[in-house]
Amino acid sequence: MVNTMSAISLNYEAVRQAPVKQDPCPYCVVPNFIEGSSLARVVSLLPEFSAGGSFPLEALSLHPDLAEMMKEFSGPELKAIISEKFAIDVQNAPSMVTMRGQTRAKDGRIHRDSVSKRVTILLYLNDPTKDWAHHGGCLRFLRGPDDVDDYVCEIPPVGGTLVIFPNGPTTWHGHHRYVGPRYTVQLNYMAKDAKARYELMRHRLSAMCKRLPFLG
Repeated sequence: MVNTMSAISLNYEAVRQAPVKQDPCPYCVVPNFIEGSSLARVVSLLPEFSAGGSFPLEALSLHPDLAEMMKEFSGPELKAIISEKFAIDVQNAPSMVTMRGQTRAKDGRIHRDSVSKRVTILLYLNDPTKDWAHHGGCLRFLRGPDDVDDYVCEIPPVGGTLVIFPNGPTTWHGHHRYVGPRYTVQLNYMAKDAKARYELMRHRLSAMCKRLPFLG
């Protein structure tokens, strides 16, 4: 089922149909979560970023259509699908959404996401005609923490592609060095422990600070 409630359609049926891979960790790649005119609309509305790092959506001035899409993206329908698909109950988990528009030389280093993030969902919104393989910036799921070239899967960050993975001990990922524009929306379903509450509080504080002209 493709949602048609908003000006930008999200392809939930593609998420339902996408296979869950198990090596080196459970993950799912959905190449057409946003497509066609909806993708063109999203790309045309993306804000400009002059700096690297993750920006809470609250720190950005988003077009109403894009803001509505982000609200839906972080809402209950996708949560329900992911809960069923990965057999993990996140339907009542707090959601945290950030956006990146610039990738720095230090970004993409091998890591696992914080344990306070139960599930990570990445939505890529970049030019699919760009030769990403030769310019770095392609996400890799890795066999371990030591070698970015020891990978199981490589995913170009092209427009409309969705990547989903519950965080765990084998969720090593990263990419080769890339500097330049690279749009990613990151949605996390958070735990409810003290560490997660601290991260959500820091997220809200970051949003407030980055809205200030002299900091943002």
